[in-house]
Amino acid sequence: MTVEFLDDDSKENIIDITNNSDWFTFKKEQASTDPFAAGLEDLKKVKGLGPTFKRKVSRELSKAFSGVENTGTQQNLLAQAITGYAMFDLIEPPYNLEYLSKVYEISTYNYAAINAKVANIVGLGYDFIETKKTNDAFDSITDEKQLERARRKLNKLRQDLHSWLDTTNEEDTFTQTLIKVYTDLEATGNGYIEVGRTTAGNIGYIGHIPSKTMRVRRLRDGFVQLLYGKAVFFNNFGDNQTENPIAGQEDRPNEIIHLKKYTPMNNYYGIPDIIAAQVALAGNELSGRYNIDYFENKAVPRYIITVKGAKLSTESERKLLEFFQVGLKGKNHRSLYVPLPADSADSKVEFKMEPIEAGSQEGSFEKYRKSNRDEILLAHRVPINKIGTPEGVNLAVARDADKTFKEQVCRPSQMILEKKINRIFEEKTDALLLKFNELTLTDEDTQSKIDERYLRMQVITPNEVRIRKGMIPLEGGDEVVQLKPEAAAEERSQAGKTRARDSERSANSSDSSGEGRNAKGDGRQVD
Repeated sequence: MTVEFLDDDSKENIIDITNNSDWFTFKKEQASTDPFAAGLEDLKKVKGLGPTFKRKVSRELSKAFSGVENTGTQQNLLAQAITGYAMFDLIEPPYNLEYLSKVYEISTYNYAAINAKVANIVGLGYDFIETKKTNDAFDSITDEKQLERARRKLNKLRQDLHSWLDTTNEEDTFTQTLIKVYTDLEATGNGYIEVGRTTAGNIGYIGHIPSKTMRVRRLRDGFVQLLYGKAVFFNNFGDNQTENPIAGQEDRPNEIIHLKKYTPMNNYYGIPDIIAAQVALAGNELSGRYNIDYFENKAVPRYIITVKGAKLSTESERKLLEFFQVGLKGKNHRSLYVPLPADSADSKVEFKMEPIEAGSQEGSFEKYRKSNRDEILLAHRVPINKIGTPEGVNLAVARDADKTFKEQVCRPSQMILEKKINRIFEEKTDALLLKFNELTLTDEDTQSKIDERYLRMQVITPNEVRIRKGMIPLEGGDEVVQLKPEAAAEERSQAGKTRARDSERSANSSDSSGEGRNAKGDGRQVD
């Protein structure tokens, strides 16, 4: 079947969903908008190519169609064979990246699910925390004053890193750059962070490159961007290669950190989660289009008029027919006037109006669209309460879904991204590393109770709490809190719940102070 999306400017936005037993393809059917798939004549106009590179490509491709003593084919095979992928030695992505970028915008639930993941993975901000090497160094310091100096030096280094990040991009903050990159990653399966260096070899620029414009080289020795008629080569991050293979000259190409959502079907590119729910995506679009077509083409009046005992003139019949065929289409609230003759001695004219659609009208496929919505959110592994306020989701279910979303989706994704990005900061220091702020499942009141409990039980020190909250450490705050004997005994009693009233108070506590509980009759909540 074919799904045509609402696009007044172009008729090329068509998904071809071909059912071959148990798999589906999700790619463009008509002329592709992929700039790398352009023909030979268009590629000759691309800027950024060196003359040596152009001659090399033409020579190598011509060899394939030549014979003995300079004889060869007269067919136009060269123009048919060469594309941007062949010219730049690139690998074609498994799905059309241009179209996947459009799907991000035209699918409501795909758009909401991607934005929810981006907001909770990279949109909550970040901080620089001590590495294991730094913590070991702090543990070995026994002198209080020396430890205080080391902490002040580390705080100065943390502030310098934040200030340096602000200078690496004049247009976007580092968080904005990551939001753009991660939106591309979720929408197309690939995200690209651009890193530029100064003449001294130091990192001076960190930015975002749209994934739909980037392609991976076959030998994995870099990337090529084709945008606005210009081809640009990029190195892999950390490569010292200075030769530009497409410009044929020595320069300093910028570097790329490539993020991708793994798929066992391709070793060069990733694929987005929406691919797993492509049928639901198409079904939602078809059902939505059905409803729109219904209202655009509806020609059913609110009432039907019947006349008994009278004969309409030919002109009246013609106008009445035109009204139903043309006048009501898209304007089904119009009124109809029918002139009737007077009663005669032999017959009496009866006039009757019967309602046809007097009740409220609802959209079609409501259950089907909800089923597709759930399938799309299931592919993204985003709970429905993260994209709005749905009906029938109680507190216990929402909190459990948030916990699963944090532990199975957000935090693993943050760890992978941190590993990639910390390669940048490893060039600046080995004392700190970037860590993204995590989705918070507890409010400030609950967190303060947790901190107080840990402090009283001597699990953490006051400075650990202050550092986490971005506050300056206190002198003597690296020592655990020493409780008086009476307070220590009380703490042990509360921790072990050895008193009957403590157990009763814990059992009767409200949901607001901890995890939500199932409603009465739903059984026990499984931890």
